[in-house]
Formats: sequence, C-alpha cells, structure tokens
Amino acid sequence: MRNLREQTLNMNDRQRLWLGSGLVLLQFGLLAVLALLAWPAVEQLKIPLAAWLTGGAGVALALWAFTANRPGNFNIHPRPRVGGTLVTSGPYGWIRHPMYTAFLLGAWALAWTAGSDEAWLAWWALSLVLWTKSQLEERWLLQQHPGYAHYREQTKRFIPWLY
Repeated sequence: MRNLREQTLNMNDRQRLWLGSGLVLLQFGLLAVLALLAWPAVEQLKIPLAAWLTGGAGVALALWAFTANRPGNFNIHPRPRVGGTLVTSGPYGWIRHPMYTAFLLGAWALAWTAGSDEAWLAWWALSLVLWTKSQLEERWLLQQHPGYAHYREQTKRFIPWLY
C-alpha cells in the first residue's frame, strides 16, 4: 500500500488528470445507472418516503456546501485547483467531503427507489469510487495546503462524528 501511496504522490499533472477524470467518469456513470434503474418507479410516482427524505437531505447538504465554498474554488475533479483555498466552514467544519456525502445520499435515494440488488451494487460501487476519489484528493490537498493535516485530524471524512 505504501508503494501505491508513493506512486500517487509522485504522479505528474497529466497522470493526475487522467486518474481523476476516470474517477469522475465512473462516478457519473454509476449515477446514471442508478437513475435508469429507479426510472420505472419514478415514472409511476412510487418513490418511498425514505428516498424523498434522503434525497432532500442530499440536496440540502449540497446547497450548504456550495454556499460555504467560494466561486471558482469548487471542483468535481479530485485534483485541487491551483490557487484554491482550503474551506473549513459550513459543512466543511464537520466533514471533509460534504459534496461526496451529498452525492451518496442522492444515490442512496435512487437505489432505495429502484429497490433492486443491481441498484444497491451500483450504490456500493459508487461508494468505493468516492472513497478512492477522497483518498487521492486528500493526498493532493496535503501537498497543496500546509494546514490540511490539522484540519483532517479535526473532521471526519463523510459522516460527522463517525467516519
């Protein structure tokens, strides 16, 4: 594992771009799969209350994260923006990756609505993609922001107080 970490830290910008872009493509591809699997239930307006609540929580968290982040600082790619600032307020004061959490909540709502093994498999695959993306992003943030190590010690990755 240490060798993989060293390789990740020593990647050049082109390699980072390709790896990050592949993860973003997987992320949105899995979301599309979930949306397609949920579509029959959505079309028939058979969306469970738990899915509405979870999806709503995801949207609320995403909006809160957008308002806490300054324009031009947000990036769907795990590679931090050059000259970007480290945001530690709003939901970022509780969790390091609120947008990933919001994405997972929305995807959970779709999987719940679809109600199939395939949908839950896609959700777990998406969780793995976002976890991998967060790992890479954190390694690169450590290089770019000297205060990131302390911030990381004070917050959880996806779920306040838990993980």
